[in-house]
This record gives sequence, structure tokens and C-alpha cells, in this order.
Amino acid sequence: MIVFLLFIIGLCVGSFLNVLIDRIPNDESPLAGRSYCDHCKKTLRWHNMVPLLSFALLKGKCRYCRTSISFYYPLVELVTGIMFVIVFFFLIESRIMNHESWFTNFEFIINYFYYALILSSFIVIFFTDLKYGIIPDKIVYPAVAAAAIFNFQFSIFNFIFSAIGAFIFFLLLYLITRGKGMGFGDVKLAFLLGIVLGFPKIIVAFYLAFLTGAIVGSILIIWGKKKLKSAIPFGPFLILGAALSIFFGEKILQLVLHLLNF
Repeated sequence: MIVFLLFIIGLCVGSFLNVLIDRIPNDESPLAGRSYCDHCKKTLRWHNMVPLLSFALLKGKCRYCRTSISFYYPLVELVTGIMFVIVFFFLIESRIMNHESWFTNFEFIINYFYYALILSSFIVIFFTDLKYGIIPDKIVYPAVAAAAIFNFQFSIFNFIFSAIGAFIFFLLLYLITRGKGMGFGDVKLAFLLGIVLGFPKIIVAFYLAFLTGAIVGSILIIWGKKKLKSAIPFGPFLILGAALSIFFGEKILQLVLHLLNF
């Protein structure tokens, strides 16, 4: 029952994340005004915005102008719903809680809200960079503050130095490529990932980001979707690497060290 409830809550949160993804790059307040169709500008009623269900019933088209609705919207909702469930099982596996005491376990509640907040921020950054080529400061800075406060209970210096090191590394890449290899938004995102993950998980995240970026980039070039000098947003790969590192970072690191006979 709790898993289903978290999934439904995640779908609703994902609907709000869609608002952030579309409004922040356009300097619109996500809290002001009702949602509207991007094409005909008609104001949408609540029954046109039920997560996943409205998209399915409307067959992926606006009720008023019948223009196709981007698959990004149900995808963000679905990913967020699944993420809310994954965080729950991740905390169980981490032995932060057990099945009997989830509601009264204060440590679990704090951890759950933290990871849900950070991963929701990741989702907004992922799709904003994918759709608009922008990594929004309005999402990055609050996430940095939340991560710094949360990780203060641990070895905060590890996370601070990881953030600074990640920032310097990406700043050098930015300066060497003169902003053509990646934007300055990626540099600020690297700082966020450093303070979220700490060492050595930040290394795992960067490795996965560069690996998946190279693979996807090569596939797109081979298929003719991109040219060799075409710009491909790197933020989504950083976010993917960071998310995988949060959940599987230690296991991936152990596997790599085992293969290297360390």
C-alpha cells in the first residue's frame, strides 16, 4: 500500500516538475497562473492535468486544439513516480528503517524527503537541459544548500572538497574548450554533484557520465542525427551518472576495484 501511495505522490510531484521545467527557462513563476496549452494558450482545467491518466484519455493531444502533447510530460511524471518508490526501497536496503516503523522513524522521514528533493531537482535539471539547453540556477542553488545542510551530519569536509574539486575540474574543461565542450551551467552542476555525492561516489558519477555521453554521442553521429561538431547537452549525462552513483555507487566501485585486483 505504501509503495502505491508513494508512486501516486510521485506522479503528482512530477506534474509540478513539468511546470518548473517549462516556466523557469522562460522566467515565469511556477506558482503564478494556471497551466495552459503551449500551442493554443487555452487554460487547462484540473481534469485535463491528471498525471498520466489525462494524457492517455486525450490520446496525447490537447483537448482544445488537438495538437500533440510532448511525451516529455508523461515521461517526467512516470520517472518521478518510479523514483519515489526506488528511494523507499533504497532506504530499506540501507537499513535506515524497517517495514514496521516507516511512519514513526524520524531518521527515515528526513532521509526520504532529502533524497526525494535532490532527485526531483535532478529530474528538473535533466529535462530542462534536454529541452532548452539550460541548467537553471534556481534549481541548482537551493539543491546545493539542501545537500550542504543534510551532509553536515557526516564528514562535511569530504563533501565540500569534493564539490570544489569537481568545480575546478569542470572549470578547467570549460576554459580549455572555451565553452564549446560544455557550458558554465555544467561547471555549477558539477559543484552540486560533488556536495551531494562526496568522494569517491563523485568519481563514479563522472566516469558514468563521460562513458554514457561518449556512447550516446557516437550512436547519434553514426545514425546521422548529429554531426561530429554538434553540441550535445552534457547535463543529462551528469545527472544520470549522479543518480546511478547515489543508488549503486558503492557496488560499482567495488566491482571496478575487484576487476583491477585491488
